[in-house]
Amino acid sequence: MEDRRGEVTQLLRGGATENNALLALVYDELRTIADRRMLGERSGHTLQATALVHEAYMRLVDDEAIDWNDRRHFYAAAAEAMRRILIDHARRVKSLKRGGDRHRVTFGGAEAPVDMPLGQADALHEALEQLKAEDERAADVTHMRFLLGLSVQETAKALGISERSVHREWTYARARLFEILEDD
Repeated sequence: MEDRRGEVTQLLRGGATENNALLALVYDELRTIADRRMLGERSGHTLQATALVHEAYMRLVDDEAIDWNDRRHFYAAAAEAMRRILIDHARRVKSLKRGGDRHRVTFGGAEAPVDMPLGQADALHEALEQLKAEDERAADVTHMRFLLGLSVQETAKALGISERSVHREWTYARARLFEILEDD
């Protein structure tokens, strides 16, 4: 056991963190640390102890700026890396529950440009086509306001309708587009 500890320290001080021999020597201890960390997590956690060990090890060996003092230093850093991985994982899961994987689309004028992936642009195009089939004037107002970036006054003048009608059609069109996009 003492030989193993000395060998770990020697490999760390020699800068052999990318060596498979190091992983073989420290794996059992890292697994024990990961198992202890996972005890405090909720049941049914999607991150397994094995994945936690590998992710922590990769983070440690990728950081070439660390000068390892000894094996205790390495294990303390590994425990801290595991803690951070679990925190990052929890934040990702929480953000996904709150719609973190969705992209905000603002139906506004030219002052609010929209960058969206091709799949979302196609969905928006299809939604606009459906709106046009249902209510051509609302689709025209949407085209003028959202795609061309015209103001309410400019849209009213271009379509030959009142500004109040533009507001009403624009309000309806945005609500209807959200309904259509949510159904997809």
